[in-house]
Amino acid sequence: MENEVIEFDIGIGGGGDESVAIIDDEDLTDDSPTAGINLGGMTGSGSGSGGFFMDNLSYVSQRDLDLEPCEGMEFESEEAAKGFYNSYARRVGFSTRVSSSRRSRKDGAIIQRSFVCAKEGFRNLNEKRTKYREIKRPRTVTRVGCKASMSVKIQDSGKWVVSTFVKEHNHELVPPDQVHCLRSHRQISGPAKTLIDTLQAAGMGPRRIMSALIKEYGGISKVGFTEVDCRNYMRNNRQRSLEGDIQLLLDYLRQMHADNPSFFYAVQGDDEQCTGNVFWADAKARENYMYFGDTVTFDTTYRSNRYRLPFAPFTGINHHGQPVLFGCAFLLNETESSFVWLFKTWVSAMSGRPPVSITTDHDTIIRSAIMHVFPDTRHRFCKWHIFKKCQEKLSHVFLQYPNFEADFHKCVNLSDSVDEFEACWLLLVDKYDLRDHEWLQAIYSSRRQWVPVYLRDTFFAEMSITQRSDSMNSYFDGYVNASTTLNQFVKLYEKALESRNEKEVKADYDTMNTLPPLRTPSPMEKQASELYTRKIFLRFQEELVGTLTLMASKVEDDGEVTMYQVSKFGEDNKCYRVSFNVLEMRATCSCCMFEFSGLLCRHVLAVFRVTNVLTLPSGYILKRWTVNAKSSVILEERVNDAFSSYLESHTVRYNTLRHEAFKFVEEGAESVDTYNVAMAALEEAASKISMAAKNEGRAVLINGRSRDDSRSNGTLPKRNTVNHHGSSDQNISEDEKDRKIEQLNNELDCARRKCEVYRNNLLSVLRDIEDHKQQLSLKVQIMRYSMKDCL
Repeated sequence: MENEVIEFDIGIGGGGDESVAIIDDEDLTDDSPTAGINLGGMTGSGSGSGGFFMDNLSYVSQRDLDLEPCEGMEFESEEAAKGFYNSYARRVGFSTRVSSSRRSRKDGAIIQRSFVCAKEGFRNLNEKRTKYREIKRPRTVTRVGCKASMSVKIQDSGKWVVSTFVKEHNHELVPPDQVHCLRSHRQISGPAKTLIDTLQAAGMGPRRIMSALIKEYGGISKVGFTEVDCRNYMRNNRQRSLEGDIQLLLDYLRQMHADNPSFFYAVQGDDEQCTGNVFWADAKARENYMYFGDTVTFDTTYRSNRYRLPFAPFTGINHHGQPVLFGCAFLLNETESSFVWLFKTWVSAMSGRPPVSITTDHDTIIRSAIMHVFPDTRHRFCKWHIFKKCQEKLSHVFLQYPNFEADFHKCVNLSDSVDEFEACWLLLVDKYDLRDHEWLQAIYSSRRQWVPVYLRDTFFAEMSITQRSDSMNSYFDGYVNASTTLNQFVKLYEKALESRNEKEVKADYDTMNTLPPLRTPSPMEKQASELYTRKIFLRFQEELVGTLTLMASKVEDDGEVTMYQVSKFGEDNKCYRVSFNVLEMRATCSCCMFEFSGLLCRHVLAVFRVTNVLTLPSGYILKRWTVNAKSSVILEERVNDAFSSYLESHTVRYNTLRHEAFKFVEEGAESVDTYNVAMAALEEAASKISMAAKNEGRAVLINGRSRDDSRSNGTLPKRNTVNHHGSSDQNISEDEKDRKIEQLNNELDCARRKCEVYRNNLLSVLRDIEDHKQQLSLKVQIMRYSMKDCL
């Protein structure tokens, strides 16, 4: 054997333990010769997994490969020797690895290499290396000191010759049906890669792909690798594809910014080679935030793309109750520092104004980042996500107790106070024996960030306390699926934006060109129908009509604030408390619906009904819910005409006088003396009010001056004249002085009323101009969409 040469030169790309050629030796026999073998002539670009050799095995005689290493064997290259020994190991039933090497002192080139059994040696248990380092996942012991090995060294001729060979093992060898589990033999062939790529592009996961491969090859042992190898290959494949798609996304963002400087984008890390998160917001998203950026939802659970890469949109609610976009991000990593960068970048793009409230998924990392960037913003966990997680964490409870879900929802959604929720929660966990459930206790500890009763004092733009908080995934539903690449996503993202814009245009058109049916003769309903958008008005109308079944009774009055108890007829056990300050026209309800949603609840409206408040006070009309939500005209008092202003001011005067009169009556009735004084004062007050009413009725405005009925008879009051000596007339009677003062007061009152009318008319004109402007803008958008459809 000393003069025999084994030409085993195989074109294998890459190196290391994982780059070993695979030899399918099912048909190898033990009667092959041991000399004169020529396996040269194979050329090509093999893959790092050794798939080239397996693909070209048909060029090699199977019986020529059934050899056993021996000293003196020669190979054309080191890789050929490595591939030969690994083929031998597969046939025998053990795994190989590269152990050691020697380099030349002259040029540093490798001159000797040793290939050993994977169980050679022992695990390094050096206490100094592990003393101060906690090992979270200890690896299993696989090395047992096996001496089996093969060493090769290079000759002057350039050939590699086997210098030593040890055949014996000190452990059991693996049977043929388990060889595919050994590390050095778990290789993915070229055809298998092609099939995996095809199935992965179709959105299949590693488990389903392995099932298809096992069926295709006729058994797991014939596939040649495990599900873990398939998963790793798919991960590396995704990473390579992701890097290319990220560059395409960055090119798209650069082009959008070049076309419109208002388009904002940012990349965490190097812009040329993205290693972090990517954020962008178009001009419309930044404009929308100016009008509707009071509450924001940030959702990282939307992973419907080929890479399972978190796509995180920032969204809000517009004046039609529709989701509106404030920007988007792709998260390549989800560390706290990455979220801090993202939130800072986003708020910078939104003019540096943080939101009042923000809703996110239940995540401690996001929570820490928000506390760092938005310390004054109220943070809420999405209740809908928690309910969904509850079905997973408590699935055994759901199956065992069919009523648990209803009881859980009732406890969370229908509790009217903190005390009621706490008592209901204790009953719930005791009833279903869940006091020690770890996940349930975890969400209970964070209850102030997701249970509605703790959040009612903050604005979240939701129409109801009990409705689900949208995760806003629906914004892109129907456009993105599990096989979507980033390159495809960009186009589908634009289609989704266009669809949302069309829906907003349609809602604008319906609000401006159609009138909703009124269900009551209330001036407040008519006022709201002209102020609010269609969807918001219908929600307000629902509350207004709901007041017809409510009873409001006064329970306390301290002179300034009156407390009312409001309950449904026949349900006195469940009531709400409404405090009403007549002088300031300010009311608060224990349900806190206005604070939470920006719309008055039926309980406050019921109190308004019994106190003759006929129109909505200006402080309870949020501009973000009105047809003028995007208007640049700022009205200090949100009144739509002079009549509404008159009704509101008349209500204030009426309630103020009644309050004062009640206090006067209570004090006057204490004794006979106070009663007599009160009656005299009332008679005197009645006389003065009657005279004032008559004078106001006679007052007529002529050329900007006030005249009474005596002027109409040609008898004008005597005017002060100046004599030749510059002194005023001193002969004016006291009656004429009083009449003059009264005349001037009447003229002043008329001037004030006239100014009020002029002011309201001016505001009405401004409102009409703004409405006309919006109608023209709406028509232009409709024409654009029509032209686009025609093209």
